[in-house]
Amino acid sequence: METGQIAIGADHGGFALKQYIIERLSVEGFDFKDFGTFSGESVDYPDFIHPVAASVNQGIHKRGIVICGSGQGANMTANKYPEVRSALLWDIEQTKLTRMHNDANIIALPGRFIDFALAVEMVKVFMQTEFEGGRHIRRIEKMKNIL
Repeated sequence: METGQIAIGADHGGFALKQYIIERLSVEGFDFKDFGTFSGESVDYPDFIHPVAASVNQGIHKRGIVICGSGQGANMTANKYPEVRSALLWDIEQTKLTRMHNDANIIALPGRFIDFALAVEMVKVFMQTEFEGGRHIRRIEKMKNIL
């Protein structure tokens, strides 16, 4: 599958994992647009998550990765955008299913709570798993409805 450039952003709690992902996957041919942060110095996660989510929302990037200490704040921020379906993930099976059934376009990772090697494998699965379509399209459309 052609993955295209991947938008990625993190706060200080996700900085080390972000760097690890970029280093490990760049040598395998993955291409990243790094929205920062660029150090482990304390920052506010929305400042780095909003640009990733906005680029996916606008279709500039097909997929994105957001990382903060717990993954929660990054995930909540990314999901503010109407065309973003961000999923906070912890394992390979969740990652595969959220692509197949939910057509997630952003993966949120907990930088302080996940094994870095596992996170790299999850990103690979996230990028290489296709959306199944079918009955899942109807469900995704229903996500957009506010009751």
